[in-house]
Amino acid sequence: MALPLLVVAAAALALLAVAALSLVCIIAHITATKMPSFQRREEEKYFVNAEGKRESVPSIHDPPTKELSVVVPSYNEEDRLPLMMDEALDYLEKRQEQDPSFTYEVIVIDDGSKDQTTKVALRYCKKYGSDKVRVLTLVKNRGKGGAVRMGVFSSRGKKILMADADGATKFADIEKVEEGLSNLQPWPDQMAISCGSRAHLEKDSIAQRSYFRTLLMYGFHFLVWFLCVKDIRDTQCGFKLLTREAASRTFSVLHIDRWAFDVELLYIAQRLKIPIAEVAVNWTEIEGSKLVPFWSWLQMGRDLLFIRLRYLTGAWQLETRKYN
Repeated sequence: MALPLLVVAAAALALLAVAALSLVCIIAHITATKMPSFQRREEEKYFVNAEGKRESVPSIHDPPTKELSVVVPSYNEEDRLPLMMDEALDYLEKRQEQDPSFTYEVIVIDDGSKDQTTKVALRYCKKYGSDKVRVLTLVKNRGKGGAVRMGVFSSRGKKILMADADGATKFADIEKVEEGLSNLQPWPDQMAISCGSRAHLEKDSIAQRSYFRTLLMYGFHFLVWFLCVKDIRDTQCGFKLLTREAASRTFSVLHIDRWAFDVELLYIAQRLKIPIAEVAVNWTEIEGSKLVPFWSWLQMGRDLLFIRLRYLTGAWQLETRKYN
């Protein structure tokens, strides 16, 4: 008698699970924006140059005129940004001295900051010139993914590096991700991505974290692996190098504007069969993270589920739309 009751209970739970999953799929589909929204406010169509005058932003669809663009998303980073900029520009200037053919630009995207991030960044624009350092101030906060996309779409480089404003990754490690990118050649349609990775530091980081944060981390890694990206151990390191073609193709169909945008970026790349390298880089945790441990991870978990379901149901598709 007990066995049939268990079978009935198991069947009921299975039906309930299927119904819940179906409901989530329907919600994910009907709430999805079919194509990513990308609109610039009038104030976001210009950089402010070293003389305080406005210059129109270029487009990712223009021919490249620099070897490297460094995109630095920044939200309330007046305290941490100087260390990163000093290290990055010192490296880039020395590299240019050694190789005059190497040209670069650093694009600081102030993502609607409430502090003096733009003012701090403009000091570097005045020091190095607006051809090398550009500051784009967004009218309102878009999220890290939205800020990076604005920078990517305003870049002039043959290669585009995403780099966090906290300077947690040593900037000289760009040579490691460049080597990773080079090793992927030949690049199909000139598209390839090289990701900096902290996976080799995981044991040390666990020793310094609480059990709760470690549990959240493992839960997030499992969801990333199960739902979206299987072959990259560290999707969230903010040090990624893309060819111009790969950046244009992936960011043109990117929907997620906040923390989980890296996962969607790599998910898109895998769907498009863009080769991806994962390269170990030096990384140091810097105080002042904008990530709120529980709520940010909860938001990312929701985004991961919706990434998979919306592509699975066809609500999101890999159609390219050309943005100016």
